[in-house]
Amino acid sequence: MTNTATKSRTERGVFPSSAWVRFLRSYGPTPNNLTMFDEYVSDALNKAKVQPIRLSTPQLDAMVLHIESKTPGSLLIAGTAGDGKTYHCRALWTHIGGDAKVWADKSNVKEHRLADGRLAVFIKDLSEFNGDESDLPLSRFERSVCEGDNSEVVILAANHGQLLDRLRDLEKRQGRVHPLRKPLQECFLQAGLAPDRLTVFDLSRTTSRTTFDEVAKAVAEHAEWANCSLCALKGEGKVCPIDENRRRLLGESDGGQLASRLGDLLEIARFNGLHLPVRDLLALCSNMILGYSDAKVAKENLMTCADVPKIQESAGISKASIYANAFGANLPKRRVSGRPVFKAMTSFGVGEETTNAADGLLVYGKDDIKLRADFERLVASDPIYGATVEFLSAQDSYLEGYESTRVEGGAAEFVELLEAQRRRLYFTLPEDDPSYARWSMTAFRYAGDYLTIIQSIQTQAAISETIRGRIAKGLNRVLTGLLLENVDRIFIASSGGFTQSRVSVLCDHESSGKG
Repeated sequence: MTNTATKSRTERGVFPSSAWVRFLRSYGPTPNNLTMFDEYVSDALNKAKVQPIRLSTPQLDAMVLHIESKTPGSLLIAGTAGDGKTYHCRALWTHIGGDAKVWADKSNVKEHRLADGRLAVFIKDLSEFNGDESDLPLSRFERSVCEGDNSEVVILAANHGQLLDRLRDLEKRQGRVHPLRKPLQECFLQAGLAPDRLTVFDLSRTTSRTTFDEVAKAVAEHAEWANCSLCALKGEGKVCPIDENRRRLLGESDGGQLASRLGDLLEIARFNGLHLPVRDLLALCSNMILGYSDAKVAKENLMTCADVPKIQESAGISKASIYANAFGANLPKRRVSGRPVFKAMTSFGVGEETTNAADGLLVYGKDDIKLRADFERLVASDPIYGATVEFLSAQDSYLEGYESTRVEGGAAEFVELLEAQRRRLYFTLPEDDPSYARWSMTAFRYAGDYLTIIQSIQTQAAISETIRGRIAKGLNRVLTGLLLENVDRIFIASSGGFTQSRVSVLCDHESSGKG
């Protein structure tokens, strides 16, 4: 028995959920994130002996219907890395009766004879073929789609760019125009129609806010967490940061407000054209629960159960704050920049952006009689990640002007803790609190209005006069270069001939909102 196996068995005896936590950790933003591959997940599950994270396969029913209806031609499961192409392939293989052992072997092409006599050919990942190794699978795909071969139905899983690159390479080497390249290019880039005899399932078009809700729920409500009830790390008034973060993600204390506000940020990122595959959402949830800012205590800034006793003894639980982990604040900058989901989250500037009211509360609230009630309600009410001993001590040092804080860079610790508190406030501020607006804690102060407009358009509801007036004022200032205050009409103006002028004072047209 290896040392690793012995260590795992020992951990499982002391910490009942250790195997599950290690498995969840493998989804996190580690430098060698092996869960990039569906095959690794299957192997890891067998070794850890835990239940898998079960997510829906939104396109599976349509794929099964395509097979069972005996529709001629083939299927293309397209998407970006991490969208679940292989996951859908495996689910379809299992549904039509494919052998799990055959799927688990090393070959990249799987075959299964259907009840109607056709041969289902699964090419589970085009990227695993090197160079001209993909010629044969692609020729079978072409015969099925373009040459009317009904003896086979090919199920091809491929990234958009890789498939188009392989087809271009075939064109160059074979000296011909491939009949599928241009139609597929238009299908991917312009949402055009798929070629005849080919059904395209583009998984990159299926993710939405509900996808994150499903992933967060699948992780935080996983059955393996039940073992935590037997763990000594939670007894005698102890706080286990892993269990605490999981409960906060579930929304046990805030009615789901944290997950909802995180969903707002991800939705805005999506509207801005950023596609976040399921793999990135799993990495986000894993980091939120297991993230820790001190790599000397938690390897690669992700906790295991074995790390928790050291964290409890050192009173360092605040370094596991789920509110900081949501923005990748526990990770080295290089690792943050390598993950689209954390790049998207940091782009909102939460922690760096603030208001005078919010900082006044955090810095002076404990001692200011006018702010004390708000401080008790919004900060002191959370002794785990809010008014911690570490934060209050740094706050006292800063306010008292101790020598250590007066030297250059001496207040850096308090500033860092202040950023962590701002991140927590974004998630915990009441929605209707007029003194502390949560969107003012971000770089996009009118993002809430933007989401309201989107919702109004989707539900065909009227947009509020306040928002319409703000848009009109903004357009007027852009179109004229003047600080106009008009909110009931839009002015189309020109400079009178000098087209490079930044100020347009001649009104060419006036559009009234009443028209």
